[in-house]
Amino acid sequence: MSTFRNILIADDEPSIRHVLSLVLSEKGYEVRAVQDGEEALKELQARPYDAVICDVRMPKRDGLALLQAALPQWPDLTFIVMSAYGSTDAPLKAVSLGAYDYVPKPFKPEEMVLVLKKAEERQRLLRENKRLRASQGREGVLGLERLIGQSEAMKALGRQIQKLAPVTTTVLITGESGTGKELVARALHDLSPRSAMPFVAVNCGAIPAGLIESELFGHARGAFTGARQSKRGLFSEADGGTLFLDEVGELPMPAQVKLLRFLQEGEIRPVGENRAEKVDVRVIAATLRDVSKLVERGEFREDLFYRLNVVQLRVPPLRERPDDVPLLARSFIERFNRELNRETPVVGLSPEAEALLVSYAWPGNVRELENAMERAVLLAEGDHIAPENLPEKIWAQKGPPLCPAGADISRLAAQPDLSLKRAMRELEETFIRAALRRTKGNRTRAAEVLEISHRALLYKIKEYGIDPDAEAER
Repeated sequence: MSTFRNILIADDEPSIRHVLSLVLSEKGYEVRAVQDGEEALKELQARPYDAVICDVRMPKRDGLALLQAALPQWPDLTFIVMSAYGSTDAPLKAVSLGAYDYVPKPFKPEEMVLVLKKAEERQRLLRENKRLRASQGREGVLGLERLIGQSEAMKALGRQIQKLAPVTTTVLITGESGTGKELVARALHDLSPRSAMPFVAVNCGAIPAGLIESELFGHARGAFTGARQSKRGLFSEADGGTLFLDEVGELPMPAQVKLLRFLQEGEIRPVGENRAEKVDVRVIAATLRDVSKLVERGEFREDLFYRLNVVQLRVPPLRERPDDVPLLARSFIERFNRELNRETPVVGLSPEAEALLVSYAWPGNVRELENAMERAVLLAEGDHIAPENLPEKIWAQKGPPLCPAGADISRLAAQPDLSLKRAMRELEETFIRAALRRTKGNRTRAAEVLEISHRALLYKIKEYGIDPDAEAER
C-alpha cells in the first residue's frame, strides 16, 4: 500500500507539469501542479501534501527558497528537486537544506516514479518506527526499542517486561537460541531504577568450570596457582545494577551453591577469602535448556531453581510470530545499509523475497534472520532484495510432495502479463487449498504437508481468505 497520496508539482514548464501529472495520476497519486514556488507555498498552506516535486529555477520563489520556507513548517514533507542546469551546486545545496533527492533534467517519467517509490519506503519506515516507539510508551523507548515486533506474543512480552522492570524480583528468561533473551534482560535493566548502574552479562557455558567461581565472585591473592593478585568478580562489577547469567543451566555445582547463598543472603565470598561482602545486584538468568529436567537428573539444585524461577519470561521463537519477520528484516536492512556503506541503499524486500522470509521456519530464530539480511544486503544488485540474494536454504525450500491437479502451470504461463508475483500467489493459494483438502481441514497436518510453520499457514489462510472447513468438505 502506498504511503504517499497527495503530490504537489511545482515547475514553470507546462510540459513537465503535464507529463508528471499524467504519469503520477496513473500510478494512483492525487496530483496538483503549479507554476512557481509562490503558488506552491500557498498550496501547502491550504491543504496537506505528502511530497513536493519542484524545479530549482522558478519565477517569484525558486526551489531552494521554497525548501527553506516549507520544511521548518512541515518537517515530514518529502522534497524531490529537479533542474536542467548542469551545476552541482544546486543539488548539493538542495540536499543540505533537507531535500530527499535530486533528479537532473531531462529524465524519463519512470525515473521520477522510482525516486518517489524509494522516498515512500523511507517515509514508511520512519513512520513505522515512530508508531512502534509510541505504542511502547515514552518511558519504555530505551528499553523496548530493541525488541522489534508487533505480534500479540511480542506485545504481551513487552507488557510483562514493563511490569517486572521496576522491582528487584529474580527473573528466569527461557527461549530457543537466537530469540533475543539478552535483549529482554537489557530491557528489564533499562526500564528499572538501576538503569544508570552497570549491566553485566556473562555466558556461563563459555567459561571453563574451574574458572567460573573466580569470574563470578572474584578471588583473593594466592587463592590458587596463578592467582598473583586479588580480582573483583562480576557480582562486584555489577554492584548497584544487574547481572545477567546466560545459560545458567551450565553452572557447575560449587558455583550453584554460591549463587544460592547470594540469592538468600545478598552476599558473596570471593575464592580464598574468609569473609563475605554485601553486594546489591539484581540477578536475571536465562536458559535454552529445560532446567526442571536438569533438577530431576540431579545436575541442578532444586532450591536454586525455585529461587531463580520466581517469574519466568518466555521469548517466542520467530516461527511463532511470522508477522514480525518483515519488520525485523527491514530493521536489519537499515542497519546493514549503514554498516556496509552501500553506494545504492537497499530500501526494502521484493514481494517474492518477503513471502519466502515469512514462510521459512527460522530454526536459528532472529540471529539467523540477521545473518540472512547481512548477506542479502551485500549481494543485492538493485535497491530491493530479491529471492536469489537470500541463502539457498530459504529460496530453495522444498515444495509440497505432490502438485495439485488444480495447479495448471500451462494456464498460468498463458496469461498475457506473465506476472511472476501473481503466478506465485495463485500457485501458493492452490497448494494451501489442496493441503487442507488432503488433511480434512487439519491446519497442523496441512502445515507439515506444506513444510511451513503452523503460524505461517494461519497467516496465509487469512491473507487468501480461505475457509479450511469448506475445503475439508470438498
